[in-house]
Amino acid sequence: MKKKILIMGLPGAGKTYLAERLAPLIDAVWLNADKVRKEADDWDFSPEGRLRQAQRMKQLSQKALHSGRHVIADFVCPTPKTREDYNADIIIWMDTIEKGRFEDTNKMFVPPQNANFKITEKNGEMWAIKIADKIENYKWDNKKPTAQMLGRWQPWHDGHQKLFEEILKKTGQVNIMVRDVQGVGDNPFDFETVKKNIVNALKDFKERIKISLVPNITNICYGRGVGYKIEEIVLDQKTQEISATKIRKKMREQGKL
Repeated sequence: MKKKILIMGLPGAGKTYLAERLAPLIDAVWLNADKVRKEADDWDFSPEGRLRQAQRMKQLSQKALHSGRHVIADFVCPTPKTREDYNADIIIWMDTIEKGRFEDTNKMFVPPQNANFKITEKNGEMWAIKIADKIENYKWDNKKPTAQMLGRWQPWHDGHQKLFEEILKKTGQVNIMVRDVQGVGDNPFDFETVKKNIVNALKDFKERIKISLVPNITNICYGRGVGYKIEEIVLDQKTQEISATKIRKKMREQGKL
C-alpha cells in the first residue's frame, strides 16, 4: 500500500534536505511547500492561509497516490488542525531547531504528539535510509554495488560507526570483513563477539550489511583495471582520535576484559 508521508517542522529544520534524499529511495512523488505555494501564487500565512495550503497539499498528495506512488509532502504543518486536515499515513517531525526564522510560525507551532519519527539531528542521508527501510523492506542483493570495510573492530566504537555511515552513503550496502586476530597482539575478542557488537550497533541497517570472518589480512594488492575504487574516508579530527587501543585499556582497568 502506498503511503502519504508528511515531513514537518520549523523553517530551517532540514525538511527539504531529508525529502530530497528519501524520495528516490522509495520512488515517491515529492511535494515541496514553497514550490506548491509559488505555483498557486498564494503566500498567505494567516491561519486560514495555512489551512488552505494544507488542503492544497492534501489534494496534490491524493492525486499522486492515485498514480500508484508514495508521496512525500515537506511543509511546516504547524498546528494539530493542519496536520489533521492533511491526514498523513506517516509523520516525520524534524525537531532539530528550537526556533525558526519566522516569529509568527514559532508562536503558533505545536509539536506533534503522534509522530512516527522524531529526528533531532541533521543527518538527512542516514535518516533517509532508515525511514526508507521501514517503508520499503530493503533486501540485500549481491548484484548491487557494494562497499567493503576491513578491520579488526576490537571493539566496534563510535569512530567505526561514523565511518560505516559515510561508506554506506556510497553504495547503499556494505560488506564488513572481520580479521581473524583474537589472541594476536592486543586483540581479545573472538569473531562471534565482534559480530554481535556490530549487529547491535547497526540494527537499523541489518538488511544492508553482511559480516564475515576473513584471515588476518595485512596486505591488499591489486593489478591495473581492477574495476573498483580504493578510497580513504577522512572523518572529523575528534572522530579520527577515537582509539580502540585506548578503549581496550580502559576496559581492562574496569575489569571488563
